Amino acid sequence: MSTKKFPILEFDPTREAMIEPGRIIKPVDIAEHCVLCFFHEVIGKVVARGAARLVVEIRWEDGPHPIYEVEHHGRRVAFFHPGIGSAFSASLLEEVIAFGCRKFIAVGGCGVLDPQIGVGHLVVITSAVRDEGTSYHYLPPGSDASASPRAVAALEAALKRRALPYRLGRSWTTDAPYRETAGKVAARRAQGCSVVEMEAAGLMAVTEFRAVDFGQVVYGGDDLSGPEWDHRDWHARSEIRADLFWLAVEACLDL
Repeated sequence: MSTKKFPILEFDPTREAMIEPGRIIKPVDIAEHCVLCFFHEVIGKVVARGAARLVVEIRWEDGPHPIYEVEHHGRRVAFFHPGIGSAFSASLLEEVIAFGCRKFIAVGGCGVLDPQIGVGHLVVITSAVRDEGTSYHYLPPGSDASASPRAVAALEAALKRRALPYRLGRSWTTDAPYRETAGKVAARRAQGCSVVEMEAAGLMAVTEFRAVDFGQVVYGGDDLSGPEWDHRDWHARSEIRADLFWLAVEACLDL
């Protein structure tokens, strides 16, 4: 590893870290398939129905992060909330991989950079601009991280079975939602980004490094494409959020 002027560019290809998840975490009896669900209320409702079982809890200083499992059409699927931001969600994902999950679909919301993406419109993220920090510890410096082609295909198949309209898109992953300036929005749009979120590039980098499958589908939320930010009351789309969870379960089981 060479020392750079900017430490974020000091990628070290050494496979084993000082704190290696596979050495400190013992595998458990858990499903191979796993959904990362960014919707707290959806997870709460699934658990409240009584069909889910708690597999294991990840404990950080902010409290427990439970990993659940549910049976869907006779097959086991794990699910958990991955937290917010690439650094946090990538670290939780590392532990879930160490526990034994290998095939992942994430479902969440996003800001839109293209005004044609309405509230609730679905976007399957194929790649993400790496405007965050986590991915640079897993992949050499570069512009994008990519989803697994197999996972993208599984999501497309699940969407087509339900006859749901969607688009494939490039995302902008940022660590700083309060620094999404007009200039940066214009630059990312010029690069072909249609949505913005905070985790995709980091999650894609982790899963590429660990050689596991990962895909992500998001629904259009707040709008950053105009002269002023428009919240569009996107958090209130409860039906879309619940439906997306079960779509992700189906797609994940296709992997």
